[in-house]
Amino acid sequence: MKKSNAITHLFLDIGGVLLTNGWDHHARKRAAASFKLKWAEIEARHHLIFETYEEGKFTLENYLSLVIFYKKQPFTRAQFRSFMFAQSKPYPEMIDLVRQLKIKYGLKIVVVSNEARELNAHRIRKFKLDEFVDSFVSSCFVHVRKPDAEIFRLALDVGHAQAEQIIYIENTPMFVQIAEGLGIRSILHTDYISTCEKLASFGFRSDEGAP
Repeated sequence: MKKSNAITHLFLDIGGVLLTNGWDHHARKRAAASFKLKWAEIEARHHLIFETYEEGKFTLENYLSLVIFYKKQPFTRAQFRSFMFAQSKPYPEMIDLVRQLKIKYGLKIVVVSNEARELNAHRIRKFKLDEFVDSFVSSCFVHVRKPDAEIFRLALDVGHAQAEQIIYIENTPMFVQIAEGLGIRSILHTDYISTCEKLASFGFRSDEGAP
């Protein structure tokens, strides 16, 4: 238990860890099929602005104007927004795991994520993430996004934590590498069971997790 006693914070990504990704390649492809859009065209426009959008420098309305409604469409903005928001689904086992670990070990929970403002707000509200997350260091709030290491430094400041006091759960290998380069012990999340096993190796076991 010596290791676990030194860890006071759990840093988490949202997309791919607690929830599905909010507006990824697969969601955009589904949108193109559902709304009969030219996939290559909207994807090219998306890639020109998505970093700026996730850094909170474009609103959702700006994004829609530039990527979808740059020409007349046979559907409304409200219909498309609803479709975007509906793509988010929870990973209940992971949400329950984090809730249990927070209660059992008194951990502070800090989200470090790349998300656009309106979608981030929807996901926090819809899945009640603010019931157990202490701080959200989202790219749309801090205007910097992974892979920039500055977002992790901001999370350390916001969480009032030292790197050695943290375990970070992330599903993107490069972002795990960047966090580890700052001295943050990290878990590359691929599935619930393996993440439970890795947490157990640090001394953290949920009531329902892996032995």
